[in-house]
Amino acid sequence: MERKIRSTTILGIVHKGKAAIAGDGQVTLGNTVMKHNSMKIRKLYNGKVLCGFAGSAADAFTLLGRFEEKLEQYRGNVNRAVVELATDWRTDKFLRKLEAMLAVVSEDKTFVVSGTGDVIEPDDNIVAIGSGGMYALAAAKMLVKYSDLSAEEIAKEALKTAADICIYTNDKVNVETID
Repeated sequence: MERKIRSTTILGIVHKGKAAIAGDGQVTLGNTVMKHNSMKIRKLYNGKVLCGFAGSAADAFTLLGRFEEKLEQYRGNVNRAVVELATDWRTDKFLRKLEAMLAVVSEDKTFVVSGTGDVIEPDDNIVAIGSGGMYALAAAKMLVKYSDLSAEEIAKEALKTAADICIYTNDKVNVETID
């Protein structure tokens, strides 16, 4: 049996002029839960950018470091930083082997960045990655449509919904917002 590391559900949202990102705390190795309270989301660039990661933790931390460098290099221009990161990730011999995805949220935009060179900016400003990502995404879309919840509340509730469905997601949810 292959002992593949699975972990994470991350959801980022910009809603009603506010931005939030949420991540669950579960880390699994094969069919065993190894950790319940992992922190998979970060505030970057003096709290102006939120980022969450899915995949290999070591790879994700490498990418977070590179992304922070890009944010500094381009003076907080998130659009430029995500494109430059994706370009480096796809073309650099070392980075190309990293197995992770990033969800990026600024005060007015959301992005998914992958190692295949994808930079996806969804029309509805909701992004989700990880094993429970699509469950959280569906929940968030319905909460936006049928509730008056804030971005922070939607992110948290969407993660709780994913935790009810995805075995690789738990209900130990961390949320960060842009102040």
